[in-house]
Amino acid sequence: MANAFENAVREFIAENFLFRADADVTNSQSLLDTGVIDSTGVLELIAFLEQTYGITIADEEIVPENLDSIDNMTRYLASKLPAAA
Repeated sequence: MANAFENAVREFIAENFLFRADADVTNSQSLLDTGVIDSTGVLELIAFLEQTYGITIADEEIVPENLDSIDNMTRYLASKLPAAA
């Protein structure tokens, strides 16, 4: 299921934040440090995750360890949805 999380997150990022045809981001790259997303983008990403997976992301969970890269988001989603992992 982790691959499904990864694919969904990657697709959302590509469709909403990567505007150059040659733009790409690795799974471990910081989306904030590379300028792929900004603070508004983080809010959009949170809304996407909550709507797509039916989860609630608490304020204290909005930290780089959970949301700064595709790898971090995949791990975070797997921990929030243990039955799907």
